[in-house]
Amino acid sequence: MRPIDNHCDQPLLRIGLPKGSLQESTINLFAQAGYKIRVSDRSYLPSVDDPQLQAVLFRAQEMSRYVEDGVLDAGITGHDWVVENGSDVKEVCELTYSKATSEPARWVLAVPEESAVRRPEDLADGIIATELVNTTSRFFEERNIPIRKVEFSWGATEVKARLVNAIVDITETGSSLRANNLRIVDTILSSTTRLIANKDAWGTPAKREKIDALAVLLRGAIEAREKVSLNMNVPRERLDQIVALLPAEKSPTINHLADDAWVAVEVVIEERTCRQLIPQLRQAGATGIFSYSLKLVVP
Repeated sequence: MRPIDNHCDQPLLRIGLPKGSLQESTINLFAQAGYKIRVSDRSYLPSVDDPQLQAVLFRAQEMSRYVEDGVLDAGITGHDWVVENGSDVKEVCELTYSKATSEPARWVLAVPEESAVRRPEDLADGIIATELVNTTSRFFEERNIPIRKVEFSWGATEVKARLVNAIVDITETGSSLRANNLRIVDTILSSTTRLIANKDAWGTPAKREKIDALAVLLRGAIEAREKVSLNMNVPRERLDQIVALLPAEKSPTINHLADDAWVAVEVVIEERTCRQLIPQLRQAGATGIFSYSLKLVVP
């Protein structure tokens, strides 16, 4: 696939979207940010309702290489694969979303529960199975621990933990490791999803502006996921008391109502605080309280 030409009938930006486990959550994130992406079962070129964007599906493992080479102007992939590939790209922003949790994923060194291994040093002259070969090799080299071999694993790495001396595998919740009776010895690398850019594209004003706009919208969509807008009517005489209950970083929006004795109050808060806050607001005199979820929150 050749880098995109800058003709007027071509999209401004070619962006890589991760194919596989992150595909659905990425498309959902773009939808929340205002982009409609449709993926055909047999196509690696999804349609996007933005004439300035052309999307291409690539495996996250290879995304940073194509971005570095200029085949893609930008892409979404894990920081781990930028490190593993040693790719010289611009990491524009962190996008803390994933298929399971917003917490960083960890590549961990793990062994069976019954193993005598307690420290990385105990694996000297051992065989390690992993998909993250280069990063794992560097981990042991930096600690001067001689390893017989770091074996590339084509998947189902947990199963191999009892066939070799240890594995390095990715985990978000640790449930798969526990299900296979594996124990974590050390963390090799922590990683979150990133929006990355080709350095030449980043140096091109029009492309950089488009990449920056994407970053603002995608981060705004992530920021909105755990927040709601809380609205209520408040007796003017109790306004100070009710505002003091609100855990907002900034002052709430206050609007005057036709009845001068009342005001309308609106504030954006963490959704998890609603179940404790709303009864307190009601008791303090607020009425007509309702909340709704948000699509974007851009500071």
